[in-house]
Amino acid sequence: MKTVLCPFALVFAAAVTAGAVHAADKQTFLGQHGDWYTYRLNDDGARTCYMVSKPVRSRGKFKKRGDVVAFITHRPKEGERDVINFQAGFTYKANSTVAVKIGDSSFSLFTSKDTSWSRSPSDDKAIIGAMIKGNTMDVSGTPSRGGQITDTYSLRGFTAAYKKITQACGLK
Repeated sequence: MKTVLCPFALVFAAAVTAGAVHAADKQTFLGQHGDWYTYRLNDDGARTCYMVSKPVRSRGKFKKRGDVVAFITHRPKEGERDVINFQAGFTYKANSTVAVKIGDSSFSLFTSKDTSWSRSPSDDKAIIGAMIKGNTMDVSGTPSRGGQITDTYSLRGFTAAYKKITQACGLK
């Protein structure tokens, strides 16, 4: 496989792997599947496999935002699988929640600074199940300065990307 650095990879390394200063040269681009990009990171024998996407549409009042990215991550050595989080590109209002809507399914995530997370592994599994069945996903949150911002993600290629990272991390 070819090693590729792209904005998604750099965002991941900065946002998720605090000690990964040299992670970029251990990161492998696995491929693009529709609107999702897949990667494997090998660091000291620990494998992390993840997929990322950016929104296809954003609504709300904002002048400037940082990186806006959806992540699905497997870290088998740590016993983590299907970890979902969203990087908003702004700091969330304190003690606020994020609403995720996929078709008829709705989920509530907790926030910390500029990131939102599901509340449990069973919630992660339910969200991924809805993503596999869905076409689009709306992620809505409240910035610290007020208002509401909704990002719409395409789920085109989600299932293929999910299968790719699951296989790359030796999971079933």
